[in-house]
Amino acid sequence: MAGLLDGKVAIITGAGNGLGEAYAKLFAKEGASVVVNDLGGARDGTGADVSAAQKVVDAIGAAGGKAVANGDDVSTVQGGENILATAIDNFGTVDILVCNAGILRDKTFANTSEEDWDKVIKVHLKGAYCCALPVWKWMKDHGGGSMVLTSSTSGLYGNFGQTNYGAAKAGIYGMVRVMSIEGRKYNIRVMGLAPGAYTRMTSDLPGRIGKEPDPLSLPENVAPGVLFMVSDLAAEHSGKILGVSSRGVREIKMLQTGGFQPGRPYTAQEVAEHASEVFFPNAEERTAATA
Repeated sequence: MAGLLDGKVAIITGAGNGLGEAYAKLFAKEGASVVVNDLGGARDGTGADVSAAQKVVDAIGAAGGKAVANGDDVSTVQGGENILATAIDNFGTVDILVCNAGILRDKTFANTSEEDWDKVIKVHLKGAYCCALPVWKWMKDHGGGSMVLTSSTSGLYGNFGQTNYGAAKAGIYGMVRVMSIEGRKYNIRVMGLAPGAYTRMTSDLPGRIGKEPDPLSLPENVAPGVLFMVSDLAAEHSGKILGVSSRGVREIKMLQTGGFQPGRPYTAQEVAEHASEVFFPNAEERTAATA
């Protein structure tokens, strides 16, 4: 039985463990040749060791799949170009890119250092740029392809103590929206992913410490949603953002209210008087309305 990705070549960044590892193994099982990129650093972005990527490559090979390791830094332009070159040199092309690499340096905004801010933005937001740009140019000249850029509910909704991470992930949302528009001309499909899973990035969140993970919260339960996104099954969904977690798969959208539309010069006081038209109902108001 043919796999969903037979004959495809996929690049997955941050694939030495966790979510990226789960994507790499599933993509290979579905017929893709995979570039497993991972710098091999600690969760805060320090250090480097290509053995993390090689371990995943070895597992894919043992299962009969095709993969090659890459240890380049996604947050540099040269790193992004080297990752693409790894795909071209080993497999001749690239059809799929999943930007998954990331780090955490969580602190409240008042306690965030310039270094913490710059490093997180560099790996997540600049890293998505550095990896996507050379692949984009290749796809543009070779018939198109699909990309998944990893955002987060921390950027889409907000989360305490993650100003730097949330800013980077909100920026990736903007990249997805603009790139999906520009990609129509070149048959390049771009989608955004907001994953939720038990990984080394999330294992110490409140409520998880010392507890065995729910099987539905493991990376392997996110991977099928991402497989859908990069496959031809999602051909009509460029520009959309999917949340994929133990709660299932769902689209996340930015919405606006009907708003206050005076059609004439107006005052700040009038905006306040029409607040029910300007703002969405808050949780308490929604509950009261449906009671």
